[in-house]
Amino acid sequence: MTPLLSLRHISKSFPGVRALTDVSLDVHAGEVHALLGENGAGKSTLMKILCGIYRQDEGEININGEVCNFHGYQDALNAGIGIIFQEFSLIPDLDAVDNIFLGRELRNRFGLRDRRSMIAEAQHLLDRLKVSIPLDRPIADLSVADQQFIEIAKALSLKARILILDEPTATLTPSEADHLFTIMRKLREQQVGMVFISHHMEEIFTICDRVTVMRDGEKVDDCDVVSTTPDDLIEKMVGRRVENLYPEQRSDADYNDVVLDIESLRLDVNGPEHSLKLYRGEILGFAGLVGSGRTELAMGLIGATRPVHAKILIEGKPTKLLHPATALKQGIGLLPESRKIQGLILPFSCRENITLNNLTQFQSALPLIKRRQESSTAADLMKAVRVKAPSPETPVGNLSGGNQQKVVIARWLGHQCKVLIFDEPTRGIDVGAKSEIYALMKELTARGVSIIMISSELPEILGLCDRAAVFYQGQIAAELQGNDLNSQSIMHHATGGLSS
Repeated sequence: MTPLLSLRHISKSFPGVRALTDVSLDVHAGEVHALLGENGAGKSTLMKILCGIYRQDEGEININGEVCNFHGYQDALNAGIGIIFQEFSLIPDLDAVDNIFLGRELRNRFGLRDRRSMIAEAQHLLDRLKVSIPLDRPIADLSVADQQFIEIAKALSLKARILILDEPTATLTPSEADHLFTIMRKLREQQVGMVFISHHMEEIFTICDRVTVMRDGEKVDDCDVVSTTPDDLIEKMVGRRVENLYPEQRSDADYNDVVLDIESLRLDVNGPEHSLKLYRGEILGFAGLVGSGRTELAMGLIGATRPVHAKILIEGKPTKLLHPATALKQGIGLLPESRKIQGLILPFSCRENITLNNLTQFQSALPLIKRRQESSTAADLMKAVRVKAPSPETPVGNLSGGNQQKVVIARWLGHQCKVLIFDEPTRGIDVGAKSEIYALMKELTARGVSIIMISSELPEILGLCDRAAVFYQGQIAAELQGNDLNSQSIMHHATGGLSS
């Protein structure tokens, strides 16, 4: 049977970099085809070629057996290819209707925007997805899950026969991800061909029919999902066997040494009062559903949002954390959830990002920076956290997600932080990079650093944490450790006792 989509011998080079070498891929109608590989394996480059954003150096794209030459994104859209980017392409101030039909507004016979027809068509698309979303509210006021479904509706409005989903569940709760998979199964019945990019093995085996594995810009293998195993796919991805994803389960916590003592912290006048202790060398997990208040507490703790009341002790001494700069002086650093927006300046070099908020360390008697010393320190820190980059002068935006995360860690190592808050530290990075981040976290605790890890992934909480604070509707519902720290207990408290 002729494939719906066929990529043949695709190669692509950028100055000094061979991104893709002779990659071929087939996707059939009614198939969910997984594209798997480490960050930097070439997945995004291949998809950008398919969407007309890049043009291949060699090879061809066939749709229903016909060769297609894409000279831009619009050519791909016209050919029936829709893409749901990992980072949303929606305009926050516009509502769902205007986002879905942006640049392709329906017109009446007088050439004017036909708002009524657009609303009706948008409602039809959402009904098809079996989701209820207010059409007249700005995108910025909607939940992340609703924004994701609007992205899908937008792609379907293009009459897409081929749908590319790039990490579509990264910001969804488990129940929202299950609903997305239900939608994907409906689309499969409608003979839509889908390319599904995900770092979550369980998702590959839940929804996908076939899988193509890439490594270092080349196709390593493709096979039916039913004929392989997660361990086999991981080995093909990283080129080695990853025996233990999580470090050996040993605690570095000293429960006689309280580093951070939140005696009372209230974020809102009518909000709950939080209290919590963090011990030296401990990894304390913040577990809970998306929107349960985990990140909000972390932001209030470091002064990024001003609490209405706070009584906090660091190493037994009362302190006022009025601003992130104050928190940093007290030895508290944050690796934010969105490393590309909040954690890094992508056009800046690795050196500039690592030393960004510690430049006084390299200041000479004159108001100048000791560049050689700065570069040497940045190189040492990059080596310490195993950043893979040609040099400290490499723009951080050129690195893979895992290496970008390591650059943020390197910055805080330069500050000799006592407490590090990791907010979703492995979101959007591959299995190989995850294991390296986990190992780094354990190395930090062995040095006496205390870590708060906010994670929506239960295996991370269970595999890394000594204790876990479980959040529900803005407050800490339970603190778990030892035998009580298990998936059933976490979900029970995270859902307000609805899950047993």
